[in-house]
Amino acid sequence: MWDKKNEAKPSSQAAEVPAPIVSTPAPEPVTAAPAARVTSKISSGLKIHGDVFGDSDLYVDGEVQGKIRLANSRVTVGPSGRVQAEMEAREIIIDGSVQGDLKASDNVHLGPSSRVVGSVLTPRIAIDDGARLRGKVETVPANPSRESSVAGDAPDSQNLRPVSAGAKAE
Repeated sequence: MWDKKNEAKPSSQAAEVPAPIVSTPAPEPVTAAPAARVTSKISSGLKIHGDVFGDSDLYVDGEVQGKIRLANSRVTVGPSGRVQAEMEAREIIIDGSVQGDLKASDNVHLGPSSRVVGSVLTPRIAIDDGARLRGKVETVPANPSRESSVAGDAPDSQNLRPVSAGAKAE
């Protein structure tokens, strides 16, 4: 016969079976990924007359006339880029044509198809075969923060003493 009381009760066998124990490692702490640099692009066919200021990197494959000031960023003039402007940036890479002075706080790189008319002021410069530069180049010391770290590694010249060939080291 059918017994309604036994059907409603959970079986005691299910309660006796232990649940499997699963150990999971503690989650790794989440650190914020560094923000990717945004690169703005002036494509071929675009012409900008005026001043360009900002914090993002800039890629120029069109035409710019005026001033470009991106002090903490990279400015790249592509092979089709035509710039008639003073440029100031952390890093300047030229593969196109530039008329104007270049001032970089880190480095300037003139690619093989670059054509530059103007003076260059930078701590480091690279000029590839085929690049054309008409103007003066002046290298300046790198940022003070870099100089101090390099100078800190060198021994202090006031503490150096001459040692004769036969003397023992102390």
